[in-house]
Amino acid sequence: MNNTIFRTIDFWKSAVMTMPDNSFFELLKSVFGKIKTPFNKQQLLKDLETFLLREDIQKTIAAYIDENDAKVIATTALFGEPAPQELENFFCGELSSVQLLDIIVNLEERFILYRFKEENKSRLALNPILEQILLPFTQNISILFSAVSKAEVAVSETASQQAASQQAASQQVAGQKIILDDRILAGLLSFVSQWESAHPAIAFFKPEGGLRRQINEAGKSIFPGIDLEQVIGTLQILGLFRAEGDKLVHDKKLFEDFALLSPRQRMEYCTAALLVYNETKMQEILPPVYRSRIREIANFAHGLLDFLDTQLLYTEKTLKRMAEVLKARTGTNININLLLEALEKMGLIAAATSELKQFVCRSTEKQESPSIAIDSGFSVLVYPELNFTDAIVLAAFLNIKEAGAVVRFELEKESAVRAFNNNKNADEIIDLLMRLSGGRVEESLIWNLKEWEKRYGEVSLKKGIVLTLTEDKRYILETLPAEMVSETLAPGVYLLNENAESSITSALGKAGIDIIARRTAHEKKSSVVGYSQFPPPSASLNPQEKIPAAGIQQPQNQEIKTSSDNHSAEMTAELNSILKKMPLADTERAELSARIQRRLVLCEAQLKDASLRYEKLEARHMDYMGKQNVAKQAITQQSPVEIVWPNAGEEKRIFGIPKTLEKKEKDLIFVVIPAGEEEPLRIPLAKISLLRRIKKSIFEN
Repeated sequence: MNNTIFRTIDFWKSAVMTMPDNSFFELLKSVFGKIKTPFNKQQLLKDLETFLLREDIQKTIAAYIDENDAKVIATTALFGEPAPQELENFFCGELSSVQLLDIIVNLEERFILYRFKEENKSRLALNPILEQILLPFTQNISILFSAVSKAEVAVSETASQQAASQQAASQQVAGQKIILDDRILAGLLSFVSQWESAHPAIAFFKPEGGLRRQINEAGKSIFPGIDLEQVIGTLQILGLFRAEGDKLVHDKKLFEDFALLSPRQRMEYCTAALLVYNETKMQEILPPVYRSRIREIANFAHGLLDFLDTQLLYTEKTLKRMAEVLKARTGTNININLLLEALEKMGLIAAATSELKQFVCRSTEKQESPSIAIDSGFSVLVYPELNFTDAIVLAAFLNIKEAGAVVRFELEKESAVRAFNNNKNADEIIDLLMRLSGGRVEESLIWNLKEWEKRYGEVSLKKGIVLTLTEDKRYILETLPAEMVSETLAPGVYLLNENAESSITSALGKAGIDIIARRTAHEKKSSVVGYSQFPPPSASLNPQEKIPAAGIQQPQNQEIKTSSDNHSAEMTAELNSILKKMPLADTERAELSARIQRRLVLCEAQLKDASLRYEKLEARHMDYMGKQNVAKQAITQQSPVEIVWPNAGEEKRIFGIPKTLEKKEKDLIFVVIPAGEEEPLRIPLAKISLLRRIKKSIFEN
């Protein structure tokens, strides 16, 4: 891809020289009329350059540029010499492939665009001779990326519309549209941890794969707007969770690495992982295999969001177009529809109205006010301002109860014991709750934590297997079967049989012990200092390559366009007036009239000195034989066609690919497959008011 908008004039000349001879000479004849022989191609190109540099000719070329022309010119500059397919992808939903081809070929005939081959691939470029008149169109990208300011929408939106928007937002929550964010990630961490400790005998996964029914049912009640299986799979792709047999466990180190990212960066990684999960759909998830793909997509998402302005609202078409530009510039293979869906699920873009979407700027994780609230029932309400590092620590000693529009945890005996088992103590928990709540922690909660910790220290079960009892609990030994105890290691310290853990747990429960310590060893720190599996996503484009902020077309541009429209209308009227006075045969007059209509005639001399090779491209109304000939030629050459016919009182227009002419009674039926459709359309030839064959590129055979 070329980084400059315009190549050299010599490069343009070399591209024109490679045109098929018949196209080359027809193009030159359209400018100069008859060409004297012997001719010299280089001299002809030099004459063409001189002609196109004339001030009056450039003024007319600029005046003839309409809105669709301007869009194609701006897009060609934006992509930097795109392949035709890239433009087709970009204009998908606005222009059919046939309509776009018609515009491109017309721009080629008007010397605005040209084609060249690079690495056996056809590319489009802008004529450097016309740089001065094309440059303003290359810089006006507002016509490509429609966006409106939030303030403008707020002013135009009535009170009833605002109420409708709020109702739609509430219905979105009720309709299972909850987004993933840091709080819900912490809730999922708590959910997985509490399930393992509360239900150690129940597997997380079914033998044939997928989550067990009990897990899904529990997940639906806590996470009402989330596809739990999809989200768990996404987090497994990231390596945050991993399967160990039929269990699911979290990777503490990776969660800590993930916390080093900003909220937006974390959701960019989740967006990438969701796309990879949807791409793979594999039973076995191997995070290292997908690492480079995840980073590629995360960087792409980051680059796309960098294009967006938080003060503007965008249509879906604009977002897709920005993604198409980025896709062309980076060479990333990505499904843009799935990407936008994933960005919405991660809350990075959101619907502002039924038609407009906005870029959601995530918090910067600065906590200047309480980020949790604790009630008397030990229920902890988590606010969006809570940073992720604190959120995952909370998840270590709280049980998730609700994770929808509101995220709520609870401190319970079981969750506190889970934290003690992972080397957290009551003082650390209390200090954190104090800091996050602004000191609003009730004495009853502190007392319970201290009490649970005290009881936790009274009876501990250690791997190996070692049972320890405090002095006042040593009587419990007498209630245990003698065969369980292999050896007394010290007063209150007993070595048990290796396979006695489940039996001793049951026996202790019967003895009235409801808290048993199973403290894990402290985890070793990674030996790789400063390494993270989640490097911050970054755009792969230089700042000068980025799309400028899209917005409303500037008033001065509109004034220039109005002036051009006036000049175009005057020029067309003048040329038609001259044509009317010229003594010509009907076929010659029709050909020159069509040239004026296609904006190919740039001065009076091109009418009077025209060298005509009549090629019937269109037929109208009562010209039945003309329509029949155009249809047959289009079918033979498989040229696209434009068809207009009356339909229910209004004219209907389609672009499509011709298939055949069918005879039905006294009429012929033209069978066409409309662009973007599969089913053929049958139109009586007599009813067609315009049938036009669309030419192929003049740069191709």
